[in-house]
Parts: sequence; structure tokens; C-alpha cells
Amino acid sequence: MNKQVITSDRAPAAIGTYSQAIKVGNTVYLSGQIPLDPETMEVVEGIEQQICQVFDNLTAVAEAAGGNLQDIVKLNIFLTDLGHFGLVNEVMARYFTQPYPARAAIGVASLPKGVPVEMDGVMVVS
Repeated sequence: MNKQVITSDRAPAAIGTYSQAIKVGNTVYLSGQIPLDPETMEVVEGIEQQICQVFDNLTAVAEAAGGNLQDIVKLNIFLTDLGHFGLVNEVMARYFTQPYPARAAIGVASLPKGVPVEMDGVMVVS
């Protein structure tokens, strides 16, 4: 199996023992992104801006892998408050067009750095 490590300086650097993404064949496994500003490595303020930052970070890694958000076939959303689910849908509509990816939204007790949202996904590029 030929694994290719994908990195982007337009997304936060990995803060642990993982890669931003791994490409195997034409499938890209995108690691979880939290709302860190890639320049400052600080969490951005405000839930809507945090959701946007996560999508911006995913976009940067997707582009580094030769694709874009429309190439995501499976998206996982982790929220510490499922009350934000409607806002996630609203923001997601700004970043994606139909056909939308398969998706899961999961309520969790906590996330790294105390953030309220994290997303990861699987992407297929041609």
C-alpha cells in the first residue's frame, strides 16, 4: 500500500501523532479539524466563526490533496452541544452544493482544546 502524507500550511499543524491527511490511491482520509487559526494556532471566537474555520481548515487540506470539499464523500461532525446542529447545517450550505456528502453528527462530551466542534472526512479525488 502506497500512503502519501498530505500537509497544508493553510491549515493548523498537527498537534499530536497524526497527519493532516493520508492519501491511499484516490482516497483521502482527512484528520479531524478544530477551529484553530492556522497562523496563530489559537481557537477563533464565536460558534459560527468556529464552524467556518473548521470548514476553511478542511478546505485547505482537501486542496493540498488535489481536491475540494465537493470531493468529500463522508463527513463526520462532532459537537459538544447538539443545539448547534441547525447552525452547522446553515454554515455547511455555504460550503457545499448538492449532492451533499454522507454525514454523521455526533454529540460528544468534550473535544481537544475545549472547542465545541470538530470535523473529519473521507474524500475521493480523480
